Parts: sequence; C-alpha cells; structure tokens
Amino acid sequence: MKKIIFIFLLLIPLKTFSISASSAIVMDLDNGRVLYGYNLDSQKLIASTTKIMTALIAIEKGNLNQVVKVSDIIYKAYGSALYIEVGEEITLKDLLYGLMLRSGNDAALVIAETISGSKEEFVYLMNEYATNLEMTNTVFYNPSGLEEDDGTGNLSTVRDMAKLMKYAMENSTFREIVKTKEHTVKTNYKTYVWHNKNKLLNEEYITGGKTGFTEKARRTLVSTGSKDNVNLVVVTLNDPNDWADHKELYKSTFKNYTSYLVINHKKFKVKGDNYYTDGNLFVKNDYYLTLNKSELKKVSLNINLLKLKDYANDDIVGYVEVNLDGTIYHKEPIYIKKYAKGEEKLSWWQKFKRWLFNW
Repeated sequence: MKKIIFIFLLLIPLKTFSISASSAIVMDLDNGRVLYGYNLDSQKLIASTTKIMTALIAIEKGNLNQVVKVSDIIYKAYGSALYIEVGEEITLKDLLYGLMLRSGNDAALVIAETISGSKEEFVYLMNEYATNLEMTNTVFYNPSGLEEDDGTGNLSTVRDMAKLMKYAMENSTFREIVKTKEHTVKTNYKTYVWHNKNKLLNEEYITGGKTGFTEKARRTLVSTGSKDNVNLVVVTLNDPNDWADHKELYKSTFKNYTSYLVINHKKFKVKGDNYYTDGNLFVKNDYYLTLNKSELKKVSLNINLLKLKDYANDDIVGYVEVNLDGTIYHKEPIYIKKYAKGEEKLSWWQKFKRWLFNW
C-alpha cells in the first residue's frame, strides 16, 4: 500500500494553483525573483503583448510631443485598430495611448515608421532591446504581434515577458499610460475617446498591463499589481481563462508573501570591524524583500568592506549584500562618517568602565 501511495503522489502536478494557461509566471517586480511559475522558458506566440516593447522603445527613443502625420502604412494593418486616417495629425504620445489602451495595430505601424523610418528597422531595434534585456528566448518580426503572411509571429516566454515588463515599469511615462482607463484625443480630423481593454484595471491593486489575442496565439496577458509593498508582474500565455487566473495568482501571492524590512538604515551596524575605527559605518537606505515565512529565516546579510587607505566623510567603504539561498538580490553601499576631533570609538565595556569611574 505504501508503494501505491508513493506512486500516486508522484503523479500529482506540481502546480499549486488551478491555472489554465500553457505557461505562467509570478515575478517580484522589484528584483526579478520568480515567486511562482511553470513552463517558464517555453517559447510561444505572444500576440499584442508585443506592444509593451513597441511602446517602451517609442518612449525612450522618440519625442512624445512630436506631431505625426499618418501615412498610408496603415493600409497594411488589420485586426484591432484605432481607425486613424491618412493625413491625420496626432502626437506620438497619443498614438502610444491608442497602442496600449486599444491595441491599435495601425498605431503600431505608424509608431515604428516614426521612430525608425521603416517597420524593418524598428524590428531590428526591438530585437536589440530584447538582447540587452537578456530576453534569451525572444524574437520579434513586427511591432504589433500579428502573425506575418507566412504564419510566423513574435515568440517569447513568460520569463522573458516578465523581464520586459519589469524594465518597462521603471519608466514613469509607461506606467502612466498602462494604468489609464480612459483617454480622450483630439486630432485635426476628429475626437477619440479610448477605453482600456485591460479589465483587470477594475481591481484596486492592478497598476498596469497589456492584453493580447490572435487565433494562433490565443489569449495572452501581462499585468502588474501592488499591495502592502508587494509588487508583482504576472504573465500568462495561451490562457483561455486569463482574467480569473491573474486574479487568483495575485490573491494567492498577496496572501502568502510579505514585504519584510531586511536592511534598516536606522539600526544598521557592522560588528567586529577593527579597521574603520575612526568613524561610524552606515547605510542610507532601507531595503525590503518579498518573502514567504519559510524564506525569512534563510535571508542573510553579507558585509564586504573595502579597507581603503584614504577615505573621507561619505565615502563608500564597502557593501552589504542581501542573500537568499545563494543568490544576491540587493547590494547596498556602506558609507563612513569620521568621528569629530577628540571623539573616539569605545566598546560597551570601555563605556561601562568610564561611566562607573565617573559615577
């Protein structure tokens, strides 16, 4: 009987959630740590979540106030669209709102042409960005996410898309766009009122995201959320139940993980240092790490002092590293403040003896 039970347990899926996606990930938005996931590096079609990269490049490379005159490149677009017209004048920033809120494929082509002169040159830039972000299993063929005429489409993984979204959310303009529920635009032709397709924005903890769908890719979704200083990015690919799955992943992660203060700058001390005896060692910032209860006891702080011969006040004299299971998740500089003339560093025993003598 014991053998039968053992075999049965081995057959139980390792997923802890009932998720219908082909692949999924929950990543710490602050440091890129994977908190949950499966099929992390399985390459799949990503549909319009592609537009995260398109928007990011346009924000970093373009002039958002530039007035763009729409060219006939929009005739090559199909599917989800803003229905902008040739000759229409619209700012690059407004095009980005249309790209991310309404998933306009016509907007994607106009943006690519505006930034790089052609779709081909823009795609080259997209793949260059992917390389720099260490998205090792990603390849882009276009700025929209639609499949090409030969059936090929943009490919990535949940891990790579989480990396991309983590980087993109560091940009304040990107954050503002993807959290917007409604945006009104006036051009020389007409007025648009765009509502965000991301239904998750109705949840108070959701801070942004991008939807995607094609017949071949099926439903794809990237979202970000924050609660009690726990900041997450969730990605699902080929998920027929993505809205509910994302909610469940946030709910479970918020329940099981807490943001812990692991470096307290007010209480920071270096014990056993006999080198920097002429000053006080300190750090300037607190650092929080999202952990479950079992991980908290595994966190350690590694102190590395540089032992400089010449140093002045506020010089960096070392680093404190936050270590969890052999991985360094943060590195905080250690500074020195020299004691004033006549001031000296005393041990607790020396202080006690001096107090006792004076008493």
